[in-house]
Amino acid sequence: MLFSCILTHLPGTSSKEAHHKQKQLKAERLAAKPNADSIARSKKIWERLRIKSAVPKDERKKLVDELFTIITSRIKEFVFKHDSVRVVQCALKYATPDQKKLIAEELRGSYRELAESKYAKFLIAKLIVLDPKVRDLVVPEFYGHVKRLIRHPEASWIMDDIYRSMASPDQKARLLREWYGGEFAVQGLQDQKEKVSADLVEILKESPGKRGPVMSHLKEMTNQLVQKKTTGFTMLHDALLQYFLNCTFGSPEHNEFLEMLRDDEEGDLFKNLAFTKSGARVVCLALAYGSSKDRRTILKHYKTHIKLMAADAFAHQVLLAAYEVIDDTVMTAKSIIPELVSKDLDSETRDQELLGLATHINGRIPLIFLMSEEAPKWLLDAPDQEMLKDVREIRTNTSKKDPPTRQAELNKIISQPLLDFIASQAGTLITSSYGCQFVGEVLIGGIGDKEKALQAITALVSVENAQELLTTPHAGRLLKMLVQGGRFDAATKSVTPADPPLTFDELLYDTVKNNLLSWASGPNSWTIVAMLEKEEFTHKDELLTYLRKHQSELEVPKEDKAADAGTKVLLEKISSKATANNSNKNKADKKPKSKSEEAKQDPPATIQDEDSKPKKKTKDLKKSKSKKESS
Repeated sequence: MLFSCILTHLPGTSSKEAHHKQKQLKAERLAAKPNADSIARSKKIWERLRIKSAVPKDERKKLVDELFTIITSRIKEFVFKHDSVRVVQCALKYATPDQKKLIAEELRGSYRELAESKYAKFLIAKLIVLDPKVRDLVVPEFYGHVKRLIRHPEASWIMDDIYRSMASPDQKARLLREWYGGEFAVQGLQDQKEKVSADLVEILKESPGKRGPVMSHLKEMTNQLVQKKTTGFTMLHDALLQYFLNCTFGSPEHNEFLEMLRDDEEGDLFKNLAFTKSGARVVCLALAYGSSKDRRTILKHYKTHIKLMAADAFAHQVLLAAYEVIDDTVMTAKSIIPELVSKDLDSETRDQELLGLATHINGRIPLIFLMSEEAPKWLLDAPDQEMLKDVREIRTNTSKKDPPTRQAELNKIISQPLLDFIASQAGTLITSSYGCQFVGEVLIGGIGDKEKALQAITALVSVENAQELLTTPHAGRLLKMLVQGGRFDAATKSVTPADPPLTFDELLYDTVKNNLLSWASGPNSWTIVAMLEKEEFTHKDELLTYLRKHQSELEVPKEDKAADAGTKVLLEKISSKATANNSNKNKADKKPKSKSEEAKQDPPATIQDEDSKPKKKTKDLKKSKSKKESS
């Protein structure tokens, strides 16, 4: 190239002539390459097809057919060149399923080489997406080569992508087993139809004698990647977990593993681990087994990442584990809670950040987890519960503080910011099911001044725009829960009241007492039922009197089945109360009186006595009339 430039810039030649000469030389070089004409034509087709909206459908079909005519039976000649591989990728973009299979079949036997190519590696992912048959062609070509590929600068990422998101469970197990030693790599190549497991606990249980070589090989592979700072691989995280689970607590290999994690001064390993399923469990176990200093170091790495972790499907487990095992609640309060509740932001931004977490399926978990000693089952999924079970078993040997004391101390720290947030954003929170669950848990289980938050919920009854929101099922469940003043315990079939008791039933009654009929016969009828069922409700008699007076209006049929059910329960309670009162009254009337009481008491002037007097007079008149007639 340098020689051609020198030639074109000889004395006596103009700049225009020199550029023209360079173009000629370049054209001659390209023409001398194999398949020059085919590659040139395919590039022109690619230039036309790459902007989909610029090509009509009919023309696009013709161009794709022509492109496949060019590359069929010659795909391997195209894919290993940086300029022509894009042509094959373009063909894949518009290919039919049969055409994709054609390309996959032609490339069979070359996928490991493709994975190591700087440009062709992306072709593999496009081939196997949403096509299990093509996947089953590609993945087996990696068997026996995992140790090499995971260290390769190009192949490692594409192999890990396939392992994480595309491989079948059996394929993932075969790839991971190669981390345990060469013996497992050979087994993966031989028995591909037989189902295998990568659970190292099961493998070592069946063959205890293999423990030494397997753990040594696994430690070597994982340690090499950690030292090279290539810690983002999901396969590495799975391997680290398998190693950690098979270390005996307090043993040299257990201590060496924790020391390897501590040596990551920049914290890249911990940051990457937190956001995968296996990696998050490794961090949780490291928190549970670690010393106070280890725990402080781990939390330091997550500074400025707390909110991101809270909203992640796996990283939020790390925050829950920190709540469960760290005895120094002051440290927890400084490391996690201020960032979680956006303490350092202005009020408007803070409310928006908290609103995003409180109404997020994962983000709400670290916020309301501390509202009770035992988090509600609907809040935590099976992996969360399994992690907490393991961590709580470990902390009996590694933590000293009483768990209820730890939970109460953290609850006291986090509650007031959340209560103030509810007071500010009550109208927005009740618009979603997650928001209503958040409000209910914080108001029932929080420690702090709840008066403003309760008043904010009550004030929504009078707001015209919010009245419709209060009739939604999730808002109805929230109002009923707050009126009951506690969580319903399915085991005892009773409500466990908050401590100190809530006054929401009194506040709500004072607000809706002028509109009781619509509440008792509408979607919020269950809220009125809760008032009648609560023993501590001071206006129960007043409410019963009003409902009996308007009982006929409650019996009007309604279209809303939920409202019908609540109103039906109200009518049953009204009738049962009336029956009970009547029976009590009759028992009191039938009670035998002493002779002194009967003497002192005048005979009552009842409606029956007044009605019986005219009847006696009529009878006497008939008798006198009959005597006169007989005489």
